[in-house]
Amino acid sequence: MAPASRVDAPSRASDSGESWWHRRGGLVVVFAIAVALAVAILVYQNPAPVGSLGFWVIVQTRFASLGTIALVAVSQAVATVLFHTATSNRILTPSILGFDALYVLTQTALVFVFGTAAASMEGIPKIIAQSALMVAFATLLYGWLFSGKRANLHLLLLVGVVLGMGFGSVSTFMQRLLTPSEFDVLSARLFGSIGKGNTDYLPIAAGIVAAVLIFVWRRRRTYDVIALGRDVAVSLGVNYRREVVTILVIAAVLVSVSATMVGPMTFFGFLVATLAYQFVRGDRHSETLPLAIGIALVTLLGATFVLRNVFAAAGLVTVIIEFVGGLTFLIVLLRKGLR
Repeated sequence: MAPASRVDAPSRASDSGESWWHRRGGLVVVFAIAVALAVAILVYQNPAPVGSLGFWVIVQTRFASLGTIALVAVSQAVATVLFHTATSNRILTPSILGFDALYVLTQTALVFVFGTAAASMEGIPKIIAQSALMVAFATLLYGWLFSGKRANLHLLLLVGVVLGMGFGSVSTFMQRLLTPSEFDVLSARLFGSIGKGNTDYLPIAAGIVAAVLIFVWRRRRTYDVIALGRDVAVSLGVNYRREVVTILVIAAVLVSVSATMVGPMTFFGFLVATLAYQFVRGDRHSETLPLAIGIALVTLLGATFVLRNVFAAAGLVTVIIEFVGGLTFLIVLLRKGLR
């Protein structure tokens, strides 16, 4: 039997006979729109004369925001698609395992212990420690729940929900004990904003995301098999338990990078993944992952450009996207429930 990484998984949906250009042409258009939006963000309404030193300084500042947008878009899209593959459920999101609640708990505990002085506690060591805590939590949780004879993905999801509720309750309790000034500091940390991305962390985050993407792309055919279900994957020689744990750890790494950059985003990944599924008729990750990334880039770049230049409300980008994502989640949930 061929190794699992070499297996070409059949799609659940039959091949519709579409041409290669028809399937890939949409992806090209999506990325072309993303590039156009990125260029527009860099040069539109730049107050300095074109070609001057001030012009390039402003472009460089905006380019840092583009880097943050790209990392968040890639991390959220890939993490959500892989999470759906591991759970065989396109309704769930990685936040159901308590990642966002853990991020809120760590930020709340930091302000609770150090008070308003926590506002000045920024830097690479703090960011790395925060990301490492989230990944270590996920790795230990998955390794423990999948190590015994009762290893069960549904048990993992249930434990994740319970832990998330527990983290949220502890966070709420500590928040009630904060002074108004301390709560303001905490609110600024928890409010997701593209503009507050830490530029010093960009190179490290970019390296982590690039390494994850290379690993995921090399194992995309294995993930095609995982998407067919446990029984099919095992019959084809895939170590299902190991692959699922690996996918969940990858999702934890990507979510931790995104949360560290701009704060928690619960429904953004679900929004772009759901849109990608509407255009990709099948479970091939070689098509789903690039399209989800492209849609995520267009969504974040488009929202940033419109809110910054039309409504002068760039700080509301994540709020609007989360609102639309949550609305999409409810629509999908009701439609599937009615069926």
